[in-house]
Amino acid sequence: MTAPLLKACGATTEAEITGLAAAGADLVGLWHGIPGGRAELDPARLRQLAAATARTGTEPVVVTLHREAEPLLRMLRACGTSRVQLHGYQPPSLVRALARAGGVTVLKVLHLHGGGCPEQALIPAYERAGTDCFVLDSATADGRIGSTGVPADPALVLRLADLLNRPFLLAGGIRADSRPAFAAVAEHPRFLGIDVDTAARDTAGSLSGARLAAIAHGWRTGQPSERTP
Repeated sequence: MTAPLLKACGATTEAEITGLAAAGADLVGLWHGIPGGRAELDPARLRQLAAATARTGTEPVVVTLHREAEPLLRMLRACGTSRVQLHGYQPPSLVRALARAGGVTVLKVLHLHGGGCPEQALIPAYERAGTDCFVLDSATADGRIGSTGVPADPALVLRLADLLNRPFLLAGGIRADSRPAFAAVAEHPRFLGIDVDTAARDTAGSLSGARLAAIAHGWRTGQPSERTP
């Protein structure tokens, strides 16, 4: 079994980042340009946490709803990171502008909602524009997106995965014991890994290295830990 890439999203403190890195996180998502988001970071704090993430050997990813290329590129340069996750309904033209700048890795979220994907018809355009990786994430019934904790429909994920020519991360209600439900997804040739938030948080709402380690164990072995924190 190939170990899936592990991304934890929504860190707001250096302590969280240290714990996530120790738990085996490959990528840490840092929110910027998500008005009202519980993990939103101002530019100065974003730069600090991006640097703290890099010091652990883990890669920071700027997660954003921004729709303009130039401010995003300036922020990426200021943070010293090349990875951006477009978590919203941004057009392929934004992906193209970021890709043309050179040295930018673009993760584009595809939202799962109402038994389908609103962006499905745009997948070829996103790929032509330069998307490096997709993130398949569930919206709530009323359309709320991002860190919803709503599990994805495995059948829908597989149907979308078959349309992709790029690798994808699976998001949406990922838990330590949920891999069996997504066994076919995990075996898909373009499956890259998982993107977690809600289930990696402790009772105080902080990202927990112990909880992320339990999720990693469940997804890498197919069995949940005997003791889930």
